Amino acid sequence: MDLIQHLSVGFETVLQPSNILFCFIGCFLGTAIGVLPGIGPMGTIAILLPVTFGFPPEASLIMLAGIYYGAQYGGSTTAILINLPGEASSAVTAIDGHQMALKGRAGVALSVAALGSFVAGTVATLVIALFAVPLTSMALSFGPPDYFALMVVGLVASIALAHGSILKGLTMIVFGLLLGCVGTDIYTGSLRFTMGTLNLADGIPIVGFGAGLYAISEILRGLEHETDRVPDHARITTLMPTRKDLSEATGPVLRGTVLGSVLGVLPGGGAMLSSFASYTIEKKISRKPETFGHGALPGVAGPESANNAGAQTSFIPMLTLGIPSNPIMALMIGALILQGIAPGPNLVSEQPKLFWGVIASMWVGNLMLVVLNLPLVGLWVRLLRVKNHFLFPAILGFSVIGVYSIGNNPFDLGVMAFFGAFGYLLTKLKCEPAPLLLGFVLGPMLEEYMRRSMILSGGDWMVFLERPISASLLALSAIVLVIVLLPGVRRSRNEVFVEED
Repeated sequence: MDLIQHLSVGFETVLQPSNILFCFIGCFLGTAIGVLPGIGPMGTIAILLPVTFGFPPEASLIMLAGIYYGAQYGGSTTAILINLPGEASSAVTAIDGHQMALKGRAGVALSVAALGSFVAGTVATLVIALFAVPLTSMALSFGPPDYFALMVVGLVASIALAHGSILKGLTMIVFGLLLGCVGTDIYTGSLRFTMGTLNLADGIPIVGFGAGLYAISEILRGLEHETDRVPDHARITTLMPTRKDLSEATGPVLRGTVLGSVLGVLPGGGAMLSSFASYTIEKKISRKPETFGHGALPGVAGPESANNAGAQTSFIPMLTLGIPSNPIMALMIGALILQGIAPGPNLVSEQPKLFWGVIASMWVGNLMLVVLNLPLVGLWVRLLRVKNHFLFPAILGFSVIGVYSIGNNPFDLGVMAFFGAFGYLLTKLKCEPAPLLLGFVLGPMLEEYMRRSMILSGGDWMVFLERPISASLLALSAIVLVIVLLPGVRRSRNEVFVEED
């Protein structure tokens, strides 16, 4: 009964005309940037973060959430039609989806991808609704040492489940934590690492940091080459799958939904890992594994369902614990902070309309996305004809206006430019910026809970090992780190992500 009451609050919030409009805007933008390779939801959310400052909190989060899970839908369109994934999580879909398009079955592949995504998104949202309150109640019993240990788990897992070098991932985490220390000490009030400027007294501005690290660096990468992205075969004949197609896709959709719902909760997991894992499983259990890579329908249905389920359940740690499971959730926390809302387990009791409104909006948004992705597929293909030299100046303009509008401070633009160049340098060095952003966002909270634990224990470090919860979480972190450092595991891990590169 409580769940029904909570969801009624959520639907009452999201069905307000203004919130429905923001949900549609988010889904539309998400689909568009999912279609356009190289932009992505991260850069888009970073650009729009300052814009949300003038909107109600519910509308802001509903729109940003729509951009995130909408991008998972849009990414499949170009992956299937032109073998160019708009999103990294859609890279697996391109393997068999594009082969289906070359055989004249692009419409069937798009329909199965959209319907599978809708089913997965609906089920994943139900999972969020069912587990949100129990997780929040459990989190309220956590003490400072437990929260510290939980954040350590999140940081370690983000390295273990991401692709790339473990050493580089650890380096990015540590550097992010150090950047998070810039500003005023929360206990002594003294300035730290501000280089003598009061502009850094409140820390490095997260909006300029995020916009530079993702939006500006992506522009710099995109300027390296200009391509004609629409080949002649990107045409749709029919969108109607046969009864045999639907029967063949049912199992992969259900398995992908379950797999994505579980992996999405893990820090660093989310949509990308879910799609890769789903494809691997479908190929292993298939009676015709030789068809994979040559237009196998399960190779489209499973990964697309998994990445959408993973994208939506990744909201669980952010909404219930105030801990981001991936960089996009870190920016969502930034949006809450901009609105003066403290993320964490008290969010459900202090902001019930926001909490349940975001959850209910996912059902509404998934329905909108089915409509946007199938009838309007021709529009998305034409969108690909927009050249970079028109697109990138518009992105840069929005970034500059958005970042400057928050504090009317030119220093923030300097921060954006610096981290734009730094983010571009990271890509050249094959260092992932995701652990850097997670470390930057979690760093101040990690420090606060560590120092609060030390104050309460009188400086005794054993406080982290004496409490069963914190000791178990720290042990889990150590085990995960040791496992991924094993030569065999490290080699297998690199093989899993080779197709993405």
